[in-house]
Amino acid sequence: MSFSSHYLTCAGREIHYTQWGDDQAPVVVAWHGLARTGRDMDELAQHLSPRYRVICPDTLGRGLSQWSTRPAQEYCLAFYARIAADLFDQLGIARAHWVGTSMGGAIGTVCAAGLLEPTLRARIVSLTLNDNAPELAAPAIARIRAYAGNPPAFATVLELEAFFRQAYQPFGWLSDAQWRRLTETSTRRLPDGRVTPHYDPAMVQQFTAHPDDYRIWQHYDALQIPVLSLRGAESDLILPETIAAMRQRGPGAAGLLQTVEVPGCGHAPALNVPEQLDRVAAFIDGVTA
Repeated sequence: MSFSSHYLTCAGREIHYTQWGDDQAPVVVAWHGLARTGRDMDELAQHLSPRYRVICPDTLGRGLSQWSTRPAQEYCLAFYARIAADLFDQLGIARAHWVGTSMGGAIGTVCAAGLLEPTLRARIVSLTLNDNAPELAAPAIARIRAYAGNPPAFATVLELEAFFRQAYQPFGWLSDAQWRRLTETSTRRLPDGRVTPHYDPAMVQQFTAHPDDYRIWQHYDALQIPVLSLRGAESDLILPETIAAMRQRGPGAAGLLQTVEVPGCGHAPALNVPEQLDRVAAFIDGVTA
């Protein structure tokens, strides 16, 4: 099944998203990671689209969405949650499952908790966290800040693809066609003709203007919905002791948390192979039923 491409003005900013599946089907919102785009969710969206309407946004400052003119104020979870609330309202989404990779999982957590956007609390009925947790390892954050804040530029798209293959090796196995699509949907050309990753480097101001933005235990503890946690077995961002703490708190303490380690991946599983796709689909189907 193919997708359609759309634009909406949410919280005053133009946001791009792709949509898969039937307009009348149950909704899944699939939100990408920090320096990525909604097209990372193509395999998951295609897998779910026979039964679900899947919405895959580009976050502010990424992909085809507008870049912020107030980066210190708007590149943060609170503003992303405001965008999500506006997106839900404009698309008439009363109930949705949320699948979030890395940053997308953090956005889903604060949205589902309802502490920032109360209208979303009852509208998100399940949450899948793909290598995301209420606390992130500081050395890994420093690594991400270093590369995301200074994106490289190359003379050719093939050179950029080679960079992506090295930088995103922890995603796990991707086919050659998937690497090519990842590259082509993540590329913008600079005024001098070189190519670079398709995001606003200023988005890393989230880590300086909002240094504790990803410490969200308060939001996690407030969750009262089923949660699936997928952790890349080799992830340096989500530590095993953090998963252990999640099992003792919030939805974990309430028996609402399922945890799965994904072999052969670090940060973060690409959600592109049958084992990962089937695991997420089975979780969502179980909640829907």
